[in-house]
Amino acid sequence: MAEAKAKEAKTQTEVSGGAQLVSIYIMGERYMVPDSLTIQKALEFAGYQLVRGCGCRGGICGACGTVYRMPGSYRIEVGLACQTVVKADMHLTQIPFFPANKATYNIDELKPEGSYVASHYPELFKCVGCNTCTRSCPMDIEVMEYISQAIRGNIARVAELSFDCVMCGLCTARCPAEEVQYNVAILCRRLYGKHVAPKAEHLALAVKNVEEGKYDEGLKELMSASEEELKKLYVAREAEPEMADEFWEPEKKEYL
Repeated sequence: MAEAKAKEAKTQTEVSGGAQLVSIYIMGERYMVPDSLTIQKALEFAGYQLVRGCGCRGGICGACGTVYRMPGSYRIEVGLACQTVVKADMHLTQIPFFPANKATYNIDELKPEGSYVASHYPELFKCVGCNTCTRSCPMDIEVMEYISQAIRGNIARVAELSFDCVMCGLCTARCPAEEVQYNVAILCRRLYGKHVAPKAEHLALAVKNVEEGKYDEGLKELMSASEEELKKLYVAREAEPEMADEFWEPEKKEYL
């Protein structure tokens, strides 16, 4: 069935909505797809059924790392398939998962110091400053800069600079020093959250409420409700306004 759809896509000459058809090459084979599609949607348009590497489809999970080349260019381009729009005559392939060095540690036993990061990821010092990691990042993160800060032992700065990382692994896939930048970053964020950042009072209160059973009755009601009752509750719920600020609270506060 997938092959039949792929052949249909290859011979199609018109699409709805006024989009233009462009040719792309998927794993070496040519397909005609609308130029308005992302790589991920173009794969499906061409007849591929995505069962792995499709993830959240919203640029958050980092599962759909893709490599492609453009005609006449020496560069290897990278991006997330759910965000990158197809271009005429692009040659692309998705990157399969490959293992990366991931240190084992007990965060309670570590200190927010550079020596602890370096002891778990000594390859940090192999960085040659080529900035390939930064150029590869689909989230526009200054990857080389936070690696530089990790070498200096500036844990807080690493946590700040790497906050938007989706752990797609494109930086690691392209790194000539064979570093695993995203694992270094998550260690630093864990160190920062555990040992540096001020404790969140509202989080401690929420944990206390859970432990004291404040929400048990409400959860039992939901678990005993029928599907129709759950649908009615969902429709009637007080939704957060679209442009609400960070201080918004619902009128009913018994479950806050």
